[in-house]
Amino acid sequence: MQEQTLVECLRAHGYKLTQARRAVIHALAISPTPLSVNDLYARAHADAADLGLVTVYRTLELLVDLGLVRPVHLVDNCHGYTLVSPGHTHHVVCRECNSVVEITGCDLGAFLDAVAQQTGYRVTGHWLEVEGVCPACRKATRT
Repeated sequence: MQEQTLVECLRAHGYKLTQARRAVIHALAISPTPLSVNDLYARAHADAADLGLVTVYRTLELLVDLGLVRPVHLVDNCHGYTLVSPGHTHHVVCRECNSVVEITGCDLGAFLDAVAQQTGYRVTGHWLEVEGVCPACRKATRT
């Protein structure tokens, strides 16, 4: 998702695009990997000197609620945040370097039906995250 798309979505939903929100959006948009709240704050603070940590949390909450950003569980038990991609995707997270690769395709229909039947819940969504060791970290370990 492009930075301009995020901006347009916020405006379409009636939200103001403050300098602080723009800085958070920009930091997310240019990052190739998910950012923790502290990393996001540090990067966005460079573009908005008056940015506060509470504003970062509130902006993330808004972006997640709008479906523009998704949390990713990182190996160190922290959450990272990344922009969503179009369509239904999941993530594979490297246990060594926290790099994240999106994967598409999801053959969980029968499993989710069984969960609904077993629990009585009406399943409205799911989120799958797989962890492992990426090729670069495996190669570094071998050398």
